[in-house]
Amino acid sequence: MNSTPYRLVVVSGGTSDPSSTRLLADRIAARVETLTRERNGSITLTVIDLRELATEITTALVSQLMGAKMTKAVEALAAADGIIAAAPVYKAAPSGLFSSFFHVLDNDLLIAKPVVLAATAGTARHALVVDEQMRSLFAYLRTMTVPTSLFASSEDWSDSELNKRIDRAARELVLIMESGFASKVRDESWGSYQHEFGSAGGSETSIDVDTDLMRLAAGGGVVNGTPRARARAADL
Repeated sequence: MNSTPYRLVVVSGGTSDPSSTRLLADRIAARVETLTRERNGSITLTVIDLRELATEITTALVSQLMGAKMTKAVEALAAADGIIAAAPVYKAAPSGLFSSFFHVLDNDLLIAKPVVLAATAGTARHALVVDEQMRSLFAYLRTMTVPTSLFASSEDWSDSELNKRIDRAARELVLIMESGFASKVRDESWGSYQHEFGSAGGSETSIDVDTDLMRLAAGGGVVNGTPRARARAADL
């Protein structure tokens, strides 16, 4: 038995109030808490409601500056033993708010952390978004996503099959948290995780912008050996 409570963090991308995305995330979290309690453990729950961070997420995207709420969210995720990430699906993709939040996080923040992926939509036609798009994003972040993904469309809420899948995903999350896999990775092999643009030990990449190719990519050109982009810059 782990005497220290497991730190569970819910990230909900729902924008309405009430939100079906938040409802699904809450049901998963409740099941995780129940299963953990049955196994003589306990949970401390933190909820990150992305609609409350929308302005700070936008600021972080364009300036890399973290506001107070974003900083608090990052700290919660860094300390998390398990994560539930739930997104609404718009136009066959996770919402921009949800994706943008994870895009601005350090690439090494969530290495090996167990994650339940969940999504909601108005129609079952979006059911594959979780595995085709969300799972690939979290694979890039090198998380330990549980095998069972969760999706709920309008007709699924009264279907007992949804509860069965929630139970299965929650149980998988609890078992991985109990294994301590994430902390073992950090303790035993953290040095081998070197992302080019992360904080696990990778180095920054310098880019030589003073080349013909880079000037062409920036909209300039080369005439008689004289770069157009450089000539324009001299006139400014």
